[in-house]
Amino acid sequence: MKTLHELLAFWQTQAGKLGEQTLQHIGLTAASLLLGVLVGVPLGLWLTRRPRLAPWVLGAAGVLQTIPSIALLGFLIPLLGIGPGPAILALFLYSLLPIIRNTVAGVQGVPLAVVDAARGLGFTDGQLLRRVELPLALPVLMAGIRTAAVINVGVATLAAYVAAGGLGEFIFGGIALNNPVMILAGAIPAAALALAFDATLGGVQRLSGRKLVAVGRGLLVALPLLAGLYLLPRAAGKLLAGFSPEFIGRADGLPGLRQAYGLGRLPSVVLAPALVYEAARSANVDLIDGYSTDGRIKAYHLRVLHDDRHVFPPYFAAPVVRTGLLTEHPELRAVFGMLAGQLSDSVMTDLNYRVDYLHEEPKAVALAFLRRRGLWRAPRPLSAGAPVVKLGSKIFAEQYILAELYASLIRGYTALDVSTKTGLGGTTICFEALRSGAIDMYPEYSGTGLLVLLQPPPATVDSLGADAGAVFGYVRQQFRRRYQLEWLAPLGFNNTYALLMRRQQAQQLGISSISELSAYLK
Repeated sequence: MKTLHELLAFWQTQAGKLGEQTLQHIGLTAASLLLGVLVGVPLGLWLTRRPRLAPWVLGAAGVLQTIPSIALLGFLIPLLGIGPGPAILALFLYSLLPIIRNTVAGVQGVPLAVVDAARGLGFTDGQLLRRVELPLALPVLMAGIRTAAVINVGVATLAAYVAAGGLGEFIFGGIALNNPVMILAGAIPAAALALAFDATLGGVQRLSGRKLVAVGRGLLVALPLLAGLYLLPRAAGKLLAGFSPEFIGRADGLPGLRQAYGLGRLPSVVLAPALVYEAARSANVDLIDGYSTDGRIKAYHLRVLHDDRHVFPPYFAAPVVRTGLLTEHPELRAVFGMLAGQLSDSVMTDLNYRVDYLHEEPKAVALAFLRRRGLWRAPRPLSAGAPVVKLGSKIFAEQYILAELYASLIRGYTALDVSTKTGLGGTTICFEALRSGAIDMYPEYSGTGLLVLLQPPPATVDSLGADAGAVFGYVRQQFRRRYQLEWLAPLGFNNTYALLMRRQQAQQLGISSISELSAYLK
């Protein structure tokens, strides 16, 4: 009951956003389904006249269906940029297989006696198709459209990762923030839309004769109208921001900035964390969230806007370890401590630059750093059945580098084996994997531990302020007490949240701080 009450309250407070996302979701689904019908049905009909080509075309459509949707979107972004373009194209490609296959099956399922009778009456091939085969195949054809619609409603949630909107914004924001209510706020309407499309098209499918033909024609009129919902006017402003789902929902992210700086007139879109920098570089958006030690700031000529009101707390990186691991293998405490204080902001930025922009392998960058510092040792020979230390990381370059640094140290200074589970996604996924024992350690940041994982009362956060030592001490103590997890010594760099703009644009507008950004927007 508590979750239901919280869900209803969330929907009430976010009613405007929910309505906008729902219309976007319907528009994306309808636009892709319309393209699927306009291409898939004629292609299926063409294949009924060339049956030898059907296995090849259906096989190609089947291959498209097996490509993971997030991978397909990632492939389309360099070609089409961000926004509805890649999302609609991806959904269209996923809709082809059921529509083409059911069109072929429907026409081929028309009884031969009926076809022969029509030919005996002198029907041409075109007349036979329009007046006999297609009307009789419509129920099967509609089943394919119905399947494609349900698939597209589900896959359309991923459109949020490419700034195309839709109900995925709530879902991915909730995953990033460990907020089940936010996840349900997007998932339940998405499921309801899928059921609505399925029920509507199922009702059409059950019609027969002329009614089915008439309603089928009406469907071709309705889909463009529904697709047009995506084109309804959106909020506009002087600048457009592209933010990751986690930043949009975190107290130290966009909500904190709005409260402290009054950024209420800043329209924003949701982007996958891996895409925000590329979106700024290609001028698809004007403002992004990022991290102060990211190598792409230098590579892409971005400017970090000064947080003159200190909304972002300290984010000092440190290894978070299962207490049981240190009990079983006490030698690891000293090994993990070898990187304490070794990585300044400038050093970490340079390592990130090598991976993000120069495209060097994280392992090679990590080994080169250890050699320069005199910390590298050749891996020790392992005995049969050597215990395995499982290292995890989030899904960006800095975490990959840190995981490789620790893996190399463990192999060189202990008799333990190492397995790495990199790219685990957001904060919540790594944290829950650590708590469950799926991993033994991952690098985390003190500000994230404070505001995302511990979520203390605002008064506690205010009392800690921007004191890095106080924040780290509080986080370490609370993690020991609540979760039996240990924060070891910090690595030395503060990878705090940051607002970023293209340097040239920021200079033209005279914006160097978030206060100046707020004044410009007003």
